[in-house]
Amino acid sequence: MPTITSVEVEDVRFPTSRTADGSDAMNKDGDYSAAYVVLRTDGTAADGTPLAGHGLTFTIGRGTDVVALAARHQAETLVGRDVEELAADMGRTYRDLTSDSQMRWLGPEKGVVHLSLAAVLNATWDLAARRADKPLWRLLTDMTPEQLVDVADLRYLSDVLTRDDALAILRAQEPTKAERVARLERTGYPVYTTSAGWLGYDDAKLRRLCQEAVDAGYGHIKLKVGASLSDDVRRLAIARDVIGPDRKLMIDANQVWDVPQAIEWVGELARFDPLWIEEPTSPDDVLGHAAVRSAVAPVGVATGEHCHNRVMFKQFFQAGAIDYCQLDTGRLASINEIVSVLLLAAKFGVPVCPHAGGVGLCEMVQHVSVLDYVAVAGDLTGRVTEYVDHLHEHFTDPCVVADTGDGAGYVLPSLPGYSTRMREESVARFRFPDGAAWSAA
Repeated sequence: MPTITSVEVEDVRFPTSRTADGSDAMNKDGDYSAAYVVLRTDGTAADGTPLAGHGLTFTIGRGTDVVALAARHQAETLVGRDVEELAADMGRTYRDLTSDSQMRWLGPEKGVVHLSLAAVLNATWDLAARRADKPLWRLLTDMTPEQLVDVADLRYLSDVLTRDDALAILRAQEPTKAERVARLERTGYPVYTTSAGWLGYDDAKLRRLCQEAVDAGYGHIKLKVGASLSDDVRRLAIARDVIGPDRKLMIDANQVWDVPQAIEWVGELARFDPLWIEEPTSPDDVLGHAAVRSAVAPVGVATGEHCHNRVMFKQFFQAGAIDYCQLDTGRLASINEIVSVLLLAAKFGVPVCPHAGGVGLCEMVQHVSVLDYVAVAGDLTGRVTEYVDHLHEHFTDPCVVADTGDGAGYVLPSLPGYSTRMREESVARFRFPDGAAWSAA
């Protein structure tokens, strides 16, 4: 039986601030980064290569070393564990990793220790899928409703979502899962692009990238807003001119406004018919989001990339505060907590449109979106997942977006794992601070 023999944790940073990629009103000069975890084993994968699990969480530069240190503390508890036992009961594996009361005190279930836990658990799920020789979405959708509920962390949710509720949701989709997989094999999973809309891009680049998005089959395009109202009006006018009246335009303020300012600002931008305003205020302000949603309708409200945990999502749903749930695969505690949020969203009828702007997030969210459609929600209405066209070349199984005739969509991943393995040469070059990309800067 293979066992986990060692752990590697790297601080990997890409100098995206030099080209304004990823720039927004709150984060003007981020270097897109990852705390990257590798779980080495003494086993062999189905293709004859050494069996290992790879996971990460997304950060934007300084402080990644702190997350990496926390991840090392958490991951080292797995050394010596039997891979078969871990993979056979991923619910228990999750509970084992979250039961360290001393580490939990530093959160709990939020901040650095939750980001680091995401990286470790993402690596563990990647390992489980590679051991099974399946892409993660397939491993999950092949589970019975009972097995999938056993994975989910339903603690603190029973006032709105019981185990019986969760089983009813999953059992309703069980008979028709194969039909939905077949549909995604034909069409891919619907995506939107943020690549055109970073705040640091000039007008000419914005116009060019919007046109390229249209030509590539995107029906949804998102722009960053919130630094200057006059600039936002000008930039949205450019985008709407290029994409026309029928394609969907979304806007993202990245938390920069107070509630009254958000209502006023969105009111000024409503003329451009945005589908949603994303993160209009503090990500912790549940009632503030509810107030914004009431005031700016029919513009929808979307949030979730900085929502700490499933309990906060429960409260957003209870308060009727959001129209679109944007869970994040590096913010929540991996699949165990993500499944809980997918079930909550299905219970409340809120479409899940995951955030995927950062390093490795697109690679992961494609698996989550497929799981949601195939096994949980059973519906694509109102659902579209983010795609940003950069940094994919650093992964051995990068996500693929293509226009199959129904618009741009994620092509179903076919290789084993969570698509989270980074190329060794990329890790070596961009490892901070001694990688060549940084030591020569």
